[in-house]
Amino acid sequence: MREITVYRWDEVRKTKDPIGVVIERRKTERGSNYIDLLRLARRRFAVSAASSVHVFIDLGHSRPRILPEQARDCSTA
Repeated sequence: MREITVYRWDEVRKTKDPIGVVIERRKTERGSNYIDLLRLARRRFAVSAASSVHVFIDLGHSRPRILPEQARDCSTA
C-alpha cells in the first residue's frame, strides 16, 4: 500500500498545493491504476464539477505506507 499525495492547482499563483492523500491498495499494476486513483481523488477532494479539473495526483511523490507494529506479543507461554 502506498499513500499518494493529492494536489490542487492554483491558477493565480501557478503552484500546486497539497490537499490530501489517497491510498493505493492494489499490489499489481492493472493498467488503469493511475486513472482510478485520479477519479477517486477528484470525487473526494473536488468542491464542484468545475474545480475537479484542478485536482491531480503525482505518483513521483508517493510514499510507502507504514503499518503499525504489533503492540504486544500474543503468543502463549
